[in-house]
Amino acid sequence: MRFKVLDYLVTLVVAVSGGALVLLVAITGWQVYGRYVLNDTPTWAERLSLLLILIVALPLSAVGLRENIHLGISYIVEMLPRRAQYGFELLRTLLLGAFGVAMSVYSYELVVGTWNRAIPLLGVPQGVQYLPLVITGGLIVIFMAERMWFLLRHPAEWLERTEETI
Repeated sequence: MRFKVLDYLVTLVVAVSGGALVLLVAITGWQVYGRYVLNDTPTWAERLSLLLILIVALPLSAVGLRENIHLGISYIVEMLPRRAQYGFELLRTLLLGAFGVAMSVYSYELVVGTWNRAIPLLGVPQGVQYLPLVITGGLIVIFMAERMWFLLRHPAEWLERTEETI
């Protein structure tokens, strides 16, 4: 069970990350071409590539948490009775939501604290490199709130799911 508006948000995150990935590949290709063909490496390419990696990887990890495809080790939990599994799912969702809040709050402090310094070679505020952390934390909070909403509103549906859908 999902909120349709969050499906659109996931689509937007995937599209932005996909665009950043294409740009990352193009910049890396230009960097290699510049280094080995032109003998003149573009100095900005490596720094921008590092920034794009954050834009690609971090928000997609939040999407992975929403879709339950992110890294998870559940062998012991799966051996428990269904009601205990449900309790662990509630706890896990609550802990992930708290992690998202902490990630957003403390990353925002990094953004504010470093905004007045420029990233060398790019000339953009250094706080820009921490914005993906703030956004990812916010996405985690939103996605875990959605999960908690449906866990608490429809516990019977969760308890009746088959092992293949967990």
